[in-house]
Amino acid sequence: MKKQFSFEYDLFISINDLTSEQRSLMLEAEKAMKNAYAPYSKFKVGAALLLDNGKYVYGSNQENKAYPSGLCAERVALFSVGAQLPDRKVTKIAIVGEGALLGNNDILTPCGSCRQVMSEFVEKQDEKFEILMRNHDGSVLVFDSIDKLLPFTFGS
Repeated sequence: MKKQFSFEYDLFISINDLTSEQRSLMLEAEKAMKNAYAPYSKFKVGAALLLDNGKYVYGSNQENKAYPSGLCAERVALFSVGAQLPDRKVTKIAIVGEGALLGNNDILTPCGSCRQVMSEFVEKQDEKFEILMRNHDGSVLVFDSIDKLLPFTFGS
């Protein structure tokens, strides 16, 4: 038996086409990217979370000589919420990246580990959150939930 999985997402040509809340979050992710430590890959990533109280939490990728001891921007931000603000809910995450690893026509997406962490966060807080990803060309993909990016989570 063959089955099919399909999903929908929004594609915006420019950050200027986003809502003001989404645009602000993308700009915060760009600020977070400036704190990335990426001397090996030369690929910097920033993530900004919007919490249910209107506050932002930031993450940037942090590499280490002892690969794979580094951590992705998304998990830095999410784990910060889990450790410091466990009663808050994430409503949105914006992710931006820059460097040679992202070609002109490539889509910036979270790695599998980050997707799984997002999925468990949704399960833990019992509420989905929006995911915004800026591509090299400036376009932005918006997903209403992680289940579009990771339909078969570990432990599902």
